[in-house]
Amino acid sequence: MGTAALARSGARALGTHLFPVWAGASFAGTALPVRCVPGDNLAIHVAVAQAQRGGVLVVDVAGDPEYGYVDEILAVAARMRGAAGMILDGCVRDVNAIARTGLPVVSAGVCVREAGHDAGGAVGREILMGGDPAPTRVRRGDWVVADDDGVVCLPRGQATSIVAGALEGVSRDQEVLDALSAGGSTLDLLDLDPSRVTGWEGSTTANERQGRGPVSRVN
Repeated sequence: MGTAALARSGARALGTHLFPVWAGASFAGTALPVRCVPGDNLAIHVAVAQAQRGGVLVVDVAGDPEYGYVDEILAVAARMRGAAGMILDGCVRDVNAIARTGLPVVSAGVCVREAGHDAGGAVGREILMGGDPAPTRVRRGDWVVADDDGVVCLPRGQATSIVAGALEGVSRDQEVLDALSAGGSTLDLLDLDPSRVTGWEGSTTANERQGRGPVSRVN
């Protein structure tokens, strides 16, 4: 289930600035929230050491992203623990090496500066991840999904309904795609009114072509 379909059905985006470290990286799993002290990744090491197979580390770097919080060593360690992936509101380093591990990692960028390993932090407590229009709360056990389109969170207790809504949306989209492949027009299939666009050269709206009469105009 893609993040775009899930977001349309109520999943919360964790930030448009987050992208997979390597193309095609995708995952879904339950969240283990991690909060770092700025410039330090000790909390990530602790989270990896106690991560559950299939879980996802969701890391808040306390507003200081310009460090390589995750590197090849942490990626290998997380892979060996069976983690499904990592979401990092900060930077990584060793990009090619991370890709070779096969661990899907989503980050805000790349930075060669090494993070410290001794300042503390927290694991398992609720965090806030930057989102639009407001930060998204991520709790232990929430579902998180990532792909090339972005990262979303499905809060505990809402995941089932969000997925059900997304499945319905995907089914409707497929019907439109099938109709387009058969020669249909998005104007007709999506019931759009092209007369609202300056430069439309047709004489009727989508509604009129389908026999429903004219729609109200916006001056």
